[in-house]
Amino acid sequence: MVWYLTAMKSYASFSGRARRREYWFFQLFYGVFLILVMAVDSVLSATVEGFPMMSILGAFLLLHFLPSLGVSVRRLHDVGRSGWMLLIGLVPVLGAVVLLVLTVGDSVPSSNQYGPNPKEIGDPASPN
Repeated sequence: MVWYLTAMKSYASFSGRARRREYWFFQLFYGVFLILVMAVDSVLSATVEGFPMMSILGAFLLLHFLPSLGVSVRRLHDVGRSGWMLLIGLVPVLGAVVLLVLTVGDSVPSSNQYGPNPKEIGDPASPN
């Protein structure tokens, strides 16, 4: 949960690097919360007359748009790629596979043009 909150706090930061752990824990909690919000939204829209369908889901997606984009760009920076590589995701199937391979890959071990290696800086989930 610490990694999810870390990504949410730096929601509009597109500079720097995000390690694998930060990116994938953000995606995990985002997916879990998305499923919960979808369930609540469908129950409310089915039971409350006049409840605008998808209003909670729409707010959730809007709230998470910039943090998701930011952590994705920082993850690409961590593997030594430009954030503009996210646009390759627009290519059907092949783009998603390329992005998956890039986000699963290990960090560039030393500093790169996007900043120092976050593994060397420290772990926000550690008790230090």
